[in-house]
Amino acid sequence: MRALACLLGVLACAALAAGCGDDDDSSGGGSSDNPTRLVVSAASSMTEALEQCAPEFGDAENADVKLSFAGSDELAAQIRQGAPVDVYAAANTKLPDQLNADGLLEKPVEFATNEFVLAVPKGSEIGSVEDLTKEGTTVVIGSESVPIGAYTRETLAKLPPDQEKAILANVRSNEPDVKGIVGKLTQGAADAGFVYVTDVNATNGELKAIELPADLEPQVTYGAGVVTKSKEPDLAQKFVDGLTDGDCADALSAAGFGPAP
Repeated sequence: MRALACLLGVLACAALAAGCGDDDDSSGGGSSDNPTRLVVSAASSMTEALEQCAPEFGDAENADVKLSFAGSDELAAQIRQGAPVDVYAAANTKLPDQLNADGLLEKPVEFATNEFVLAVPKGSEIGSVEDLTKEGTTVVIGSESVPIGAYTRETLAKLPPDQEKAILANVRSNEPDVKGIVGKLTQGAADAGFVYVTDVNATNGELKAIELPADLEPQVTYGAGVVTKSKEPDLAQKFVDGLTDGDCADALSAAGFGPAP
């Protein structure tokens, strides 16, 4: 009898263990209790738009979307170092193309454009690029490696050499991303800076945008793609697709981004 009791006990334990195993299997990735994690690294100029649309994408796809914002160059460097990223969205096409050429990013797509402008605090008397040449004017720009910095230098190089030299002499800091430039301007630490019009829009009137002459304005095109080592490539592709047609495309448009060329 004692042997029978022991056998029944073992079988009961085995049945219980099997049942627990079934429960674990049913609660795997993508279930309502454990949404699939998706990491999106994006240029800081996209912060407001993506923070608006990412939750909607997550709800629709049962995904936990983690957004990481910084300068496009810094994010690209993180991917090269093996950071666990699924989607990369940059403020230019050069960096995505380089990652693709090195086998680190699937073929990127162009998904938006932006307007490059001169930004000044509201009430500023600065009204043109020429005003930045005046002695005592403080200017803040992006570092050379980040897209906003590259666009700035491309624009300044089109000016007469004496104007370019005078403006560069008034530069007080080189910021790692566009949000750093906006921060210096809203805090009163600089008189003017070059940013995207969407960044000015996001300040709710704290800054005003001064449009540049057409011959000075660079073509600002954004590119994005699925990181080759993504653990969720299908979901990542859905997010990238949504940047051109979907909730995120709508959020970008509302923020002031233009369509892809």
